[in-house]
Amino acid sequence: MTANADLALPPFALGAINLASARLGAKALFATDEFFAPLERMLADVPASFDPDLYDDNGKYMDGWESRRKRVPGHDWAIVRLAMPGRIFGFDVDTSYFTGNYPPHCSIEAAFIEEDASLDNVQWTEILDKSALGPSAHHFFENADRQKVWTHLRLHIYPDGGIARLRVYGAAHFDWSKVGAEDEIDLAYIFHGAKSLAWSDAHYGHPDKMLGPGRGLNMGDGWETKRRRGPGHDWAVIRLGHPGTIRRVVVDTAFYKGNFPDTCELLGAYLPDLGDSPSEAEIAASEAWKPILPQQKLQMDHAHEFGSDVVADIGPVTHVRYAMHPDGGTMRLRLFGTKA
Repeated sequence: MTANADLALPPFALGAINLASARLGAKALFATDEFFAPLERMLADVPASFDPDLYDDNGKYMDGWESRRKRVPGHDWAIVRLAMPGRIFGFDVDTSYFTGNYPPHCSIEAAFIEEDASLDNVQWTEILDKSALGPSAHHFFENADRQKVWTHLRLHIYPDGGIARLRVYGAAHFDWSKVGAEDEIDLAYIFHGAKSLAWSDAHYGHPDKMLGPGRGLNMGDGWETKRRRGPGHDWAVIRLGHPGTIRRVVVDTAFYKGNFPDTCELLGAYLPDLGDSPSEAEIAASEAWKPILPQQKLQMDHAHEFGSDVVADIGPVTHVRYAMHPDGGTMRLRLFGTKA
């Protein structure tokens, strides 16, 4: 059983990524207590689930982080390294399926810690003060300061209990000033700030997965749509990490064998004022954006590289529309170019 599959997100989460995503590399570093359930479960990307008949050596199996009942003064807390340095817009502290064992309150501190630096003597800053929690629910908290960049969080629960999932909505921080004008860089990499804003279907996988690191882990690590039974095709509108000119395109169908798209294409536009929640009219207008990659035949389980012989130079773009005809799965989309 899965909780809240169609969860309505607050405005601060729209156009944001989950900086606490285990799939993207977030790590559970320390917990004062994880007797009933390890901290790492709290960072899982899939929604929390519950099996009433599942138990382990320490008791009821819970899909999240759960400490034992505290019999001494104090409270439990944990440290999480975010998947990437980023600006935080807000949180979802999810207590799904924790009913008689949820913490009544939580608070969150943040820090910027250089890579490989010690966690000793860290200067923590409280960005969510002590806030009430309830049983088996999503608790959304907006962060007032969206400009500071953080790498680590310290989650406090008062006094003990369980958190099913912690989602940290924000934006990846990447220092584009260090990228030279002629340096080739992936403009569609999620660690560089790229984000999917709209899509036709995400039945088997969110289009943001195409923008992730590596070539993918398995068929579940890419964007895959359900089988299309009517006219049309599937598409995703993506905001690039920085305005730039696309010179080279890689469409990787790794692991997709009986379900890869027949063809793909890429359109682009320079729309610096387009918001993170495009309207239906703006989405419809994307069908008329300028062609960057004309429709190309694809094959199964293959990294397709398209260069200057087929990639059109339409100048700087801020957004692209990637289309799969008629449907199927793309593991990774790489848009290499130069920043504008």
